[in-house]
Amino acid sequence: MTRASDLARLLGAGGTLNAALSVDTISEKTSGSGVTIDSLNVKDGGIGGHQIGGRRNIIINGAMQVAQRATSATGISTSGYYTVDRMRIASGSTAGRFTMTQESITDLSGFANAVKLACTTADTSIASGELFTITTRIEGQDVQQLKKGTSDAEKITVSFYMKTNKAFTFMCELNDNDNNRVNTQQFTTSTSWTRHILTFAADTTGALDDDNGLSFTVGFWMHGGSDFTGGTYSANTWQSRASSDNMRAVGIGSFFDSTDNLVRLTGLQVEVGSVATPFEHRSFGEELKLCQRYFTDCGKWFTQGYGYGTGSDGAGGPVMFPTTMRAAPTITQANGNDGGSDTAYVINNISSECCSPEGYNNGNGQSIYYFVDITADAEI
Repeated sequence: MTRASDLARLLGAGGTLNAALSVDTISEKTSGSGVTIDSLNVKDGGIGGHQIGGRRNIIINGAMQVAQRATSATGISTSGYYTVDRMRIASGSTAGRFTMTQESITDLSGFANAVKLACTTADTSIASGELFTITTRIEGQDVQQLKKGTSDAEKITVSFYMKTNKAFTFMCELNDNDNNRVNTQQFTTSTSWTRHILTFAADTTGALDDDNGLSFTVGFWMHGGSDFTGGTYSANTWQSRASSDNMRAVGIGSFFDSTDNLVRLTGLQVEVGSVATPFEHRSFGEELKLCQRYFTDCGKWFTQGYGYGTGSDGAGGPVMFPTTMRAAPTITQANGNDGGSDTAYVINNISSECCSPEGYNNGNGQSIYYFVDITADAEI
């Protein structure tokens, strides 16, 4: 262990410290400048001007742990949410088809799940309007810390692990949905798990709305026609989409060029600043609760009662959602089983907190009971 007094003599003589150092305090040479260690500036409880601890990852379900809808979906051709929560597919005009799976993995330390995309129908004749992306959408009130559209706007660092069956050039995109502005960076994949780290420039143009609407999207372009690839690639540059989208996917390969193609993704993290910190793991319970703000599988519900007036009397009760949803959701009922004398089963009083399933009888003195699976969707 080297004492501070010995260190002072050593460094004063132009020496190099190759031993452990024990000190009580490291002081700034110039007040307010912080202390630089291995090129990182530590100042006022932060690293590089940003927080050391606390909630860092803006992404929900970045470790791909939660899949409420299903663990696998096949023959996908349209946009939407299919398996892993918060991971949205955008697919348009292409003949390509694929399977999306929440896959258990054992070959990436610290991660047990990934989203896997497997091409099942190729499309090598690419029309101008074709596109294929996987994205995650973020509410405006959850990205105010980016300070976008101000003179204090922050850099944004995206990190993720990806593994593919062959080397691809894909595009990572930040999309300011409020102001129609995008910033893109290419990256090259590998057949082994690789952590990609991309730092995006701060944007002093266009503030993000402070509300529960769609304001910001992080995504990956894996297939595109000339409407999206025909422009000029300007790496890490914020650009307006007012006149064209042709710069969003310039130079990328195509996920649909072969049915051998596989893409695996996990460990997606987006944080403020220019430093990619280790992935922020959260408990399964915490991730599930965050996902349930957007989609909730309420399970099977049972309604029972007794009716006296034909078609008018009903029975029901509230279904309380496990967390406050982003907005009043769209309710879907499936696998209904009428065990009584129902003529109608409806969902009333829908809010971001709850809904009320109600069954109505079809005759005097008829019992009412009904089983049904209920899901609530408030995705953006």
